[in-house]
Amino acid sequence: MNDDTLYRKGEDVNSRRRYDSRMRDERAQKTRSCILAAAKSLFLKHGYVPTTMAGIAREAGVATQTVYVTFGTKRAILAAVMGETIGGDDQRIGMLERADPQRMREETDQRLQLRMMAHGIREVLDRAGPMFDVMRIAAASEVEIHAAYTELQEQRRQNMASVVGWITDKGPLKPGLTETEAADVLWTLTSADVHRMLRDERGWTPEQYEEWLAESLINALLP
Repeated sequence: MNDDTLYRKGEDVNSRRRYDSRMRDERAQKTRSCILAAAKSLFLKHGYVPTTMAGIAREAGVATQTVYVTFGTKRAILAAVMGETIGGDDQRIGMLERADPQRMREETDQRLQLRMMAHGIREVLDRAGPMFDVMRIAAASEVEIHAAYTELQEQRRQNMASVVGWITDKGPLKPGLTETEAADVLWTLTSADVHRMLRDERGWTPEQYEEWLAESLINALLP
């Protein structure tokens, strides 16, 4: 046996360990995805409060203990479902750091910026609006969910303030309109509540809603 043989054997062991680690990570991610899909289905069907960890486990086809080990609490599952649904994927990245908002940030025409925003908001709310309703209803009876919902709304308000900064970088706001007021207008018009009223209660098409939102933002914010 020579040194070269020993080196190759060590290399094989390391490769096997990396392979096993990758396989464990892939299985863990698949389990996580199954749990989130099951939880989302049950939240939308029954609501947050009636849904149990055991029910999520049955729907996902895993042991209840696996759900607890993976997420810890039902509230953590709801937070993960909300994050994945709002973002459209499981990337751990802030909404404003994603590609579409960054393209809006770089756009030099304020009106095009707001039209791009209306398109993005429509896509997000068409996808995540029902889960906002789940969380809003749960917040009425669950103290911790109320706190999480309030935090989510505050984060959304902060994002709107950042967007106003992107817009004012490219030109002025409507005379007399402060940046704080502009952020409040954005926060209100782009809310899941307004989306629900127009899309679900009044039956507007996605195209109707998006055009209305774009025109409303432009008229409210720009000269």
